[in-house]
Amino acid sequence: MTAVAPAPLLTPRATTPAAPARDRSLDLLRAGCTVLVVLLHAMMVGVTVVDGAPVFANALETVWFAPVSWFVQMMPLFFLAGGATGLGAWRRARARGVTAGTFAASRVQRLIAPALTVMMVMGGGLLALTVAGVPADIVATAGFRMSQPLWFLGVFVLVQALVPAMTALHERRPVWGIAGPLLAVIAIDMARLATGIEAIGFLGLAAVWLLVQQLGFLLADGRLEELSRDARLGMAAAALGLLLLLTMVGPYSPDMYVNLNPPTLALVLLGTVQLSLFSLAQPALRRLAQAPPVGRAVDAIGERSMTIYLWHMPVLIGLAGLGAALSLLGALPLPALGSPEWWSTRAAWLAVAGLAVAGVVAAAERLPRPRASAPAVGLRAAAAAALGVVSIAVVFVLGLSWPVAVLSAGLMALALRLASRAGENPRRGSGAGRMAHGPRPAHAGVIPAADADPTRD
Repeated sequence: MTAVAPAPLLTPRATTPAAPARDRSLDLLRAGCTVLVVLLHAMMVGVTVVDGAPVFANALETVWFAPVSWFVQMMPLFFLAGGATGLGAWRRARARGVTAGTFAASRVQRLIAPALTVMMVMGGGLLALTVAGVPADIVATAGFRMSQPLWFLGVFVLVQALVPAMTALHERRPVWGIAGPLLAVIAIDMARLATGIEAIGFLGLAAVWLLVQQLGFLLADGRLEELSRDARLGMAAAALGLLLLLTMVGPYSPDMYVNLNPPTLALVLLGTVQLSLFSLAQPALRRLAQAPPVGRAVDAIGERSMTIYLWHMPVLIGLAGLGAALSLLGALPLPALGSPEWWSTRAAWLAVAGLAVAGVVAAAERLPRPRASAPAVGLRAAAAAALGVVSIAVVFVLGLSWPVAVLSAGLMALALRLASRAGENPRRGSGAGRMAHGPRPAHAGVIPAADADPTRD
């Protein structure tokens, strides 16, 4: 029998590629996605007053939004970019003698530290509303809406902490780096659809986004650019055709935001389309990012991308609450959602929302936050990553209220403590490093900020 070689896209390479140089097209992609997510969430915020009581709703929960969602669902792009930059960051860190545990702990520090402040502020706001006598259902709605985007943080901590392990699989067995998570995604979807138990689908939070991150590895290694333009267009067309089939006559919703909760194979196919098209557009995007005005804007947004992501929803909900209060006082008329009057006010609303988010982000950058120290190694690093994920998961299991915010913030603080070498037994920590990698140079284990920041690598 003749062995069938894997496709060139997934053929193992004889030598490990060097860490790729910084790709400005990825910076542009991430900045654009950050702006888009703020604008989209701002458009989703709907508040009216009915019978003297405020009503909060998703203003885009309409039939026409399903086809639009195919163009504005950007979460696969975030994880593609995270995979591409994470691969390069780990290879650079590995070349300096940094261990996998230290790398994972640095990810926890950089992602959880700013989230701790946000969680404390949201908890304080919900407590203030409760003390002020705001009806419990409105407080619960505010908590739910503010917490919705936080799922990304928990999953991103998980997949970024696993970058070293998934990189090893990518370098040695690239076929299984893709096939393993893909089979898991298909199995999870089949089990959910066969049993009707929606909770099973949330196992896809790991499988789907690990798979999309692996696709980002292919992007970072230049595997896509090795394919012809026609091959990449064919890959995009095949994925799009299968996605259309599975949503038109198959089991998946045509709304890509429904497919986000829980994540499904549909998002993997959408991510494949986005990956192919982005690869084709990369040369033009690199040139665009080199234009000084564009480059300055990309850097300004990129340096604050996680701060923007974490703070934008509390700001938008705060503005919605202020609008409801002013309407109850007769100072601000609120048109019916989706009416011509409502649409006519969207430009002004987006301008106000954008300015408010920018102002709060600027203020948040001045707030004190836990100082990152030398990252932990070994079991402490693994425990820190696990606890970072749990600190977000409790919010979605229990729902965000001020007591849950206190619990989540406490878990975040503990995760940060574990992610730091502060309080670690120096002899045990250094011994673990020597056993795994031999004598360590003086700089080993220290990750420069540019490599440690998952949003800027």
